[in-house]
Amino acid sequence: MRSVDLNADIGELPWETSADAGLLQIITSANVACGGHAGDAETMQRVCAEAARHGVAVGAQVSYVDREGFGRRAMDVAADLLEEIVLEQIHHLDAIARAEGAPVAYCKPHGALYNTIARNAEQAVAVARACAAFRSGLPVLGLPESVWLAMAGEHGLRPVGEAFADRAYAADGSLLPRTEQGSVLHDGPQIAARVVSMVAHGVVDAVNGERVTVQVESVCVHGDTPGALTIAAQAKDRLQENGIDIASFA
Repeated sequence: MRSVDLNADIGELPWETSADAGLLQIITSANVACGGHAGDAETMQRVCAEAARHGVAVGAQVSYVDREGFGRRAMDVAADLLEEIVLEQIHHLDAIARAEGAPVAYCKPHGALYNTIARNAEQAVAVARACAAFRSGLPVLGLPESVWLAMAGEHGLRPVGEAFADRAYAADGSLLPRTEQGSVLHDGPQIAARVVSMVAHGVVDAVNGERVTVQVESVCVHGDTPGALTIAAQAKDRLQENGIDIASFA
């Protein structure tokens, strides 16, 4: 049976006002904010405890240090400093996660860092070096065919191709910038159908109508997207209805 991972960004908002508790009962991998763009020790502890209880893999959601901009502003950070920042974030989360019985199993860059290293080799190498310093062979999420996943492979990491359930795609396979209208999707049934298309057939419709090829091992639902819980549940149901198992890659 074909299988795919479902991941979500977790721990970015206060536990009581977020969809995290419900998402952790649906997803198989949790990208936990570890202090750069969001998250604090208390939130990390709560999330990791719940992830361990539900058998969800914990990943370090690393980012630029930009809480004001939620990590969604591109930053010109020196490679040595970026490597240091990323490694510090991973270790911070791992110390908390280990205490809860769910050590960091993978890494996923967040927001502007994710998009920048998809094409910027210098910053991609810096993040890859940080991940490799934490653990050789660490799985890392990223856009298929990106500079980031290529650099990750060269540094002995395990590249994991990712698709996005609730984000629109440009014709070149990149994500439509959030500044553009229609960049974030909200129609649950429509999203579920496109997730099945991405996983089962390896294609997704871009905003201009062109079909884009995607290589998917993991599908992301953003935890801060309105209706995230419903989106994740409907996507999971449709995948399973189509004979696709839901299982973590980590």
